[in-house]
Amino acid sequence: MKFPFSIFILILFISGIQPQILNAQPKIVKFSTIDSLLHHRSDSLLVINFWATWCKPCVSELPYFEELKKNYSSEKVKLILVSLDFKREFESRVKPFIEKNNIASEVLLLDEPDYNSWIDKVDATWSGAIPATVVIAGSKKMFFEKEFISYAELENIIKPLIQK
Repeated sequence: MKFPFSIFILILFISGIQPQILNAQPKIVKFSTIDSLLHHRSDSLLVINFWATWCKPCVSELPYFEELKKNYSSEKVKLILVSLDFKREFESRVKPFIEKNNIASEVLLLDEPDYNSWIDKVDATWSGAIPATVVIAGSKKMFFEKEFISYAELENIIKPLIQK
């Protein structure tokens, strides 16, 4: 009877560390990294979502982006979540949030406290409110300053833009 119990413990151990293995490792970046993404052209669809751990609508829609990543993993779709949390909260708030919520997407924390210096570079119509999302497909760029209220709403934007 010890053998099956040992396997059970092993399965629990593996299950306990699996989300950490699957989670993307967040990075702190400057706007130049985001800017290069905004200007990069390829045959991949790029979705960049600006969010923060303290933003309730942002947190509400994160599962839709995670589902998008999962459902379109075999397609040429790249998803990047750009956190606008404070750099000083990277270790204490952002990393634990990513781990707790099993965020598998790439997460970049933008270390640019002067929002006015870069918001217009993302999109001239952006007021700075979050959540905000940029979708880039080739030379086409779409900007959404709103919360996606369902996965279907997000998918209806993405699906027609995917190049096979």
